[in-house]
Amino acid sequence: MADEKTILLHVCCAPCATSPIERLQALGYRVIMFFSNSNISPESEHAVRLEAARRLSAILDLELIEDSYDHAAWRSSVRGLELEPERGKRCLKCFEFSLTRTAQAARKLGIPEFSTTLTVSRHKSSREIFTIGESLEGFVPMDFKKQNGFTRSIELSRLHALYRQSYCGCEFSLR
Repeated sequence: MADEKTILLHVCCAPCATSPIERLQALGYRVIMFFSNSNISPESEHAVRLEAARRLSAILDLELIEDSYDHAAWRSSVRGLELEPERGKRCLKCFEFSLTRTAQAARKLGIPEFSTTLTVSRHKSSREIFTIGESLEGFVPMDFKKQNGFTRSIELSRLHALYRQSYCGCEFSLR
């Protein structure tokens, strides 16, 4: 596609990436997946989710960039918020951590735009994610749960037999 634009897509997990990739490609984007999830604990869970993202990138023939896993840095970013309820202030700091790393990677790679799969989840507020993203150059606010995005992500993850986790990712969401 001659007018194809490139976008770096923060991928929280393979199932959540499926329908956003489909939508972005329909809009004419060349999607590069960016797996940046230092929040995931334990590290063995991170490895399983990363492997699912690798499988999805192979299935869809997309480039996947893997951010380094730095759980200690993530823990430092949410320090003092450990007792916050799910969907509280800790989650907002977590989103900020991941979106900031994605923005930094996009700049380093010379990719002018980035977005996130976080908004496909019915458990996350797209409005709150957009508020965080607004402060980061190149952020494209896309509410991927619109147009049945969440339902479509489940369909596609089943079609591709992708690992579907039972918790958001951090040790605090296991409570």
